[in-house]
Amino acid sequence: MVGARLSIPEPSAGPDSRVSARTSTVELRIEARPDQLSVVRAVAGDIAMRQDFDLDAIADLRMAVDEACAELIGVAAPDAPLRCRFHSVPREIRVVAEVLSRDATPPRNDTFGWRVLTALVDDASTGSAPAGADPGGHLVRIELVKRPAREVDG
Repeated sequence: MVGARLSIPEPSAGPDSRVSARTSTVELRIEARPDQLSVVRAVAGDIAMRQDFDLDAIADLRMAVDEACAELIGVAAPDAPLRCRFHSVPREIRVVAEVLSRDATPPRNDTFGWRVLTALVDDASTGSAPAGADPGGHLVRIELVKRPAREVDG
């Protein structure tokens, strides 16, 4: 597998199309290699800019996504893709990054890297589940939630 694959589904037309048009999902599937992290950072930054996040929140999201994906790359099975889904709703971006691993253990949350990651976002969690399509494999994931900084009344 070479390069990146970007999928941007069309917003669904629900009963309240005004709300539906403001939500979107972007899915990115890349090789689980460190040299591909710049692609994930760029997508995260672009989505945050389009959501009108301030520069600090954009930088925080980019760094958090980089740290999460680097952690997953470290546990990825050989030739497994790294999959990142960015769910945007007004005033929030939810990131789900996952990779196929031979190890069922989710990334540790008692490391310095995890502390840095949780300082950059509003919520972070990690988990692992058996991969149905690959006996012996496990989908290891990290989920992040970032909201723009609160405005201060002046």
